[in-house]
Amino acid sequence: MAEVGILAPDDRTELIEGDLVPMTPIGPRHAACVRRLARLLAERVPKEILIDIQNPLRIGPASEFYPDVMLLRGKPDQFEHAAPEPGDVWLVIEVADASLERDQGEKLPRYAEAGIPEVWLVDLIRDQILVHHNPTGNRYGDVTSARRGARLGPRSLPHVTMLVEEVLGQTARR
Repeated sequence: MAEVGILAPDDRTELIEGDLVPMTPIGPRHAACVRRLARLLAERVPKEILIDIQNPLRIGPASEFYPDVMLLRGKPDQFEHAAPEPGDVWLVIEVADASLERDQGEKLPRYAEAGIPEVWLVDLIRDQILVHHNPTGNRYGDVTSARRGARLGPRSLPHVTMLVEEVLGQTARR
């Protein structure tokens, strides 16, 4: 759509059930958290797993999201010809501050419906990480909260772990 002038090249939108929805601007704390996640994961995940940062994920024929971070099953073409789809995903991570309500109310149910096995919602407002497993319908059957002092890692990659404060940053939000 940017190529034909419907959207400006720098418009940040997501396609949700056929509707273009403006994305919440990324603030400095959100950006710093995404950078920390990218560094931590690059240091710890096996090289054959792709780390995708704020790139498209096709969720069915009418939705395309831009998760903050994804761990993807590697493909020889590295998704050069088509965006990843739910079956390509090990883990989706959404970093949320101003976007918290939309991430919980609109994105998480669609990730569950699509069968994404694990989603982390990094809640910068409450200084926690909500870990979602076992998608059933439009919900996750298993949701746990990880707070500072806890260690977490993707269920599908048990050797990859990190401390919650490594993700959230060293200083709690005041």
